[in-house]
Amino acid sequence: MTIVQKVPCTIVTGFLGAGKTTLVRHVIENAKGRRLAILVNEFGDVGFDKSFLAACGVEGCTEDAIVELPNGCICCTVADDFVPALTTLLDRPDPPEHILIETSGLALPKPLVQAFQWPAIRGRVTVDGVVAVVDGPAVASGAFADDPEASAAQRAADAAVDHDNPLEEVFEDQLLCADLVVLNKSDLIDAETRARVRAEVEAHLPRAVKVVETENGAIDPRVLLGLAAAAEDDLDARPSHHGAGEDHDHDDFDTVALPVRPAVTPADLAARVERAAETEGVLRIKGFAEVEGKPMRLVVQGVGRRVSHHFDRPWRAGEARDGTLVVIGLKGFDRDAVAAALAG
Repeated sequence: MTIVQKVPCTIVTGFLGAGKTTLVRHVIENAKGRRLAILVNEFGDVGFDKSFLAACGVEGCTEDAIVELPNGCICCTVADDFVPALTTLLDRPDPPEHILIETSGLALPKPLVQAFQWPAIRGRVTVDGVVAVVDGPAVASGAFADDPEASAAQRAADAAVDHDNPLEEVFEDQLLCADLVVLNKSDLIDAETRARVRAEVEAHLPRAVKVVETENGAIDPRVLLGLAAAAEDDLDARPSHHGAGEDHDHDDFDTVALPVRPAVTPADLAARVERAAETEGVLRIKGFAEVEGKPMRLVVQGVGRRVSHHFDRPWRAGEARDGTLVVIGLKGFDRDAVAAALAG
């Protein structure tokens, strides 16, 4: 009897700007010849993450090894997008030895884990592990920490107050489903703050889950891959704010792709992005832009008011140098104010 070896898949989840794509790229760059494939889910109109990954220029990081699912949240489009894309990878003449699945920052991981029970793929793949990437400085600033005592006081004062926090729910669901937590950007907070953030993260975890501190998503692939969690068979140990089979939507969030004119210098564009990020409700800004007189494409990442940038690759011959930034925020954020700030 022939025993079919299931291809292990690692789900990389984490909130907006936590560093998921940087972590995945680091794994690709340090795969040491291991045949990997990547499914990356964009929440927006610009394929930023696939382009960033495909630009790494190392063995195994090819266009056909990276599949982008741009049609909304991956956990909401399982039948239409995820299962067919996964099947296509598995049917390749040289199927991957391991698949990395990077969800959007707004995705709930548990519905995706449940999808591995679908008959079309159940016998061919397994969830090796769910890795939750956490933005250490963001948690340290209280971005995803509700005060239970304050909430109780508000509830007592006004029973009509809506206490649901969609950002908190997304963040908690990602931790509740995790087999490994990566506390990223740990170099940006001091030792005492790191200890406090670790304790806060661990308080959300329903079971014993290792928390690993990283800088710039740099983690040994041997730590990330090979967890052998078989998460699809372990759903009861992964509680969620959303019950099994319950739909959820992303009406709490808006996303828009905005054109951006060439920058005089990287600092010039960073200043514009910082001003745009001050708009109430803006959570994340990311994309590419041209810098006048430079042959390289500039990558811009803005999380809250923290903006980083670097040149990732030369512009290709004949490639349109149209700068575009994707802005993700709470529903109803002022798009005109953001556009005005980016225009300078």
